[in-house]
Amino acid sequence: MGTKQFSGSAEDADLTRADSLAREIFSDVANKWALLIIEAVGERTLRFSELRDEVEGISHKMLTQNLRMLERNGLVERTVHPTVPPRVEYALTEPGRALRVTIDGLCSWTRQYLGDIESSRRRFDA
Repeated sequence: MGTKQFSGSAEDADLTRADSLAREIFSDVANKWALLIIEAVGERTLRFSELRDEVEGISHKMLTQNLRMLERNGLVERTVHPTVPPRVEYALTEPGRALRVTIDGLCSWTRQYLGDIESSRRRFDA
């Protein structure tokens, strides 16, 4: 399965334009909960409660909202199993796994420079 070509206008792909589709997508996925959810799911398939346990501090409402947004953007796939009660599982799609590579880089950058940032904050706040 290959990457689909964007068929919209150049303006829709322009992150510098406030009304672009690219900016809307960027805004959706560049929030702390979305990043943490994508990182938590990783290569696994998780149920809602497992995901809530993985992402410490997220409320039921925020997890629901972010999972819906990620599903709408095609980054997370939701599977409902016809059991009683219904079992719902979440997994990353191919675009979601590709985004996770970038998120992994951001996580590595954070770990690498955490001490520098902490020192800078102390100097700034003094």
